[in-house]
Amino acid sequence: MEGNEVEEKIVGDLDWDGLHRPRIYYAVATTFCGLFLSVLDGSICNVALPSIARELGVSSSDSIWIVNAFQLVIMMTILPFASMGERWGYKQVYLRGVIVFTIGSLFCALSHNLSLLVISRVFQGFGAAMIMSVNTSLIRLIYPKRRLGEGVGLNATVVAIASVAGPTLAAGILSVASWPWLFAINVPVGVVTFFMGRRYLPDNAVRVLGHRFNWKEALLNAATFGLFIGCVETYSHDVPVTWVLGGIVSFVIIGTFYVRMQLRERYPMLPFDLLKIPIFSMSVVTSILSFTAQMLSLVAMPFLLATTFHYDAVGTGLLMTSWPLVIVFVAPLAGLMIGKVHPGILGGV
Repeated sequence: MEGNEVEEKIVGDLDWDGLHRPRIYYAVATTFCGLFLSVLDGSICNVALPSIARELGVSSSDSIWIVNAFQLVIMMTILPFASMGERWGYKQVYLRGVIVFTIGSLFCALSHNLSLLVISRVFQGFGAAMIMSVNTSLIRLIYPKRRLGEGVGLNATVVAIASVAGPTLAAGILSVASWPWLFAINVPVGVVTFFMGRRYLPDNAVRVLGHRFNWKEALLNAATFGLFIGCVETYSHDVPVTWVLGGIVSFVIIGTFYVRMQLRERYPMLPFDLLKIPIFSMSVVTSILSFTAQMLSLVAMPFLLATTFHYDAVGTGLLMTSWPLVIVFVAPLAGLMIGKVHPGILGGV
């Protein structure tokens, strides 16, 4: 009983209500810089994939790993890193993420073959996952409660702008320099972001004593999501069927064990019990299908434009910018309609 009491004991400033001027401006700028870089590098490579594939002498299907490696690592580790932020501090996880991301970007710029580039993208993905996992939590600490909605809205705007800037920035860089500069530009920005974050970002206002990080849970989370995507990837790359079947069996066993663990946990890393709520589970499935369709198009489109329609990197980037550019204008309008129009109708349209 005493152990449970210690586990639930909350210490810190329960009345915390954000930062004050001028520190709040520097803290917001810091979080936006890190978020912008991590989102940008999820899309900046798409335009350059045909060019990178040609220069490295690899097939189009193999070059997809430059994008997949980055996204896969984020999916496998974003929940564990968010859990680390609750235990060890959002600021600490964020700063370490900036360091890892910056070093990973430098390695990407120096890579001279596909294997090194993919490994560097994996390293870079760890940093991006650390940044993304605690970004919204930092926004909650930075903004006063009365302005929290404004902070979340600005956060979403940064994500949209980074998505828009990716193809355009890639096209601009490729018009005057080679593809390694797509990653090299992250290094000076990452260094500045780290020093700003160390000085201006706030520490966690409250902590739960006795709530330790569950490494076993984190490893099972990474293995479950990694095996799921890995099975799809191995099948699409003509790997022997026995390997694919082995991966599927491992995914089912580990995934089942992971789900059962989450259902027993008091503070689950992935709250499966919420899926019992019909509207929540339907929303999750809809979101997954929507983002899957978008990513399939965004990764495949550069090859269509470059190989079938013979656009150069600049033209490909400009055409691909139109998609996320529309989001910048439509997202605020959709936000204004929330509460006035049924969300099912709004999402369906």
